[in-house]
Amino acid sequence: MHKRTKIKIAIFVLVVGMACMFTAVVTDHWAVLSPQVVRFNETCEAAHFGLWRLCKKHIYITEQNYDKEHGCGPISLPGDENCTYFRHFNPGQDAEIFEYKTQKEYNISAAAISIFSLAFMILGSLCLLGSCTGKGKGRDYLLKPAGMFFAFAGICAFISLEVMRQSVKSMIESKDTIWIAYYYAWSFACACSGFVLLFLAGIALLVLSMPQMPRNPWETCMDAEPEQVE
Repeated sequence: MHKRTKIKIAIFVLVVGMACMFTAVVTDHWAVLSPQVVRFNETCEAAHFGLWRLCKKHIYITEQNYDKEHGCGPISLPGDENCTYFRHFNPGQDAEIFEYKTQKEYNISAAAISIFSLAFMILGSLCLLGSCTGKGKGRDYLLKPAGMFFAFAGICAFISLEVMRQSVKSMIESKDTIWIAYYYAWSFACACSGFVLLFLAGIALLVLSMPQMPRNPWETCMDAEPEQVE
């Protein structure tokens, strides 16, 4: 396969990864929390949240729609929903579930790291744009920082995922909350996909932008002629 074709495939994968990561950051279905269901034919309060917002939903549970795996849910069942934005960087009262200091710190960290991931994606996109509009060696050179920026974006996405996972785990294990069950939802899956695609495609783009390997043992990578990308 021609090198130009490989770079185009890597860029396409990066675009998909950016779309997945952006979707995860702006949506609030990272995790779904459920309390214990004691009796049927009553309402229970489930919750789903993301980096910026918490949504509580009152769901009427009957013996017919009860799912032992999801407890008070699944969250797709009809019910009254109330959403509250987290005040990460402003003083004041936060959403009720995040009054606990540890949970608030976890969520602030995950949100801040996700912003770094978006910033690296923007920088990588600018480098790609410059590579597409540039000419000659400068065009090829910009592919290297683009690959590094996208790989860094993937690493930040992974750290944000791990921080959020620890937040959910700590929340479930805490005796101060009513939540006893949880599962990760589609926003979390988008973030996982974004991490994998951004990191792998970023590394691939970085490798493809490197000079060609020497053909002879006595050559070095610096001596080898650079391969131009049309």
